[in-house]
Amino acid sequence: MSENKSNKLVSVSYQLYDVSNGQKVLVEMTEEAKPATFISGMGFMLEDFERQVVDLAVGDSFNFELTPEQAFGPRNNDLVKSVDKHIFEIDGKFDSKHVYPDAILMLQNEAGDHFNGRVVEVGPDTVTIDLNHPLAGCTLNFVGQVLANREATKEEMAQLAKAMSGEGCGGHCDNCGGGCGGHGEEGCGGGCGEGCGHCH
Repeated sequence: MSENKSNKLVSVSYQLYDVSNGQKVLVEMTEEAKPATFISGMGFMLEDFERQVVDLAVGDSFNFELTPEQAFGPRNNDLVKSVDKHIFEIDGKFDSKHVYPDAILMLQNEAGDHFNGRVVEVGPDTVTIDLNHPLAGCTLNFVGQVLANREATKEEMAQLAKAMSGEGCGGHCDNCGGGCGGHGEEGCGGGCGEGCGHCH
């Protein structure tokens, strides 16, 4: 492998388990036909996930754990917030079709940043939202195989940078590994005060 660990296009198939509390619970699974694909060094995946797989060759298997500190951090109770219910109104009516306990909402703060939140409770006047990453506080076990590992082209890097900026998704967004992606998840809890809005 080259000493340059950045700008590698890596595709992996894997099973992701939550192994907190001595149990092993399947959280997410990718298939060879639709692998998780990323370019190293661009901040898209968890840094410690990249470190574990970037030097592996095509066909190599991996099986490693990440602590909460290496993954999505510990749970932060300060990221459980109550917001005015009127934020979720459409034409003067509360959006009960999309806003209900355990629903995942895309929210936007005053700065225009988008992030996800999980509805904890819908009250008479407020909605309680948990802005922690769903896997915050979890010890994660990744088991999988490397399907591709090569230098990324300038075109691929530009395409992914554009997708990450929100300008366009291209084909990449479908292959980005969901729960183990770092980009975008780190922005969760960027502040949902009075300026927090509901994206439709």
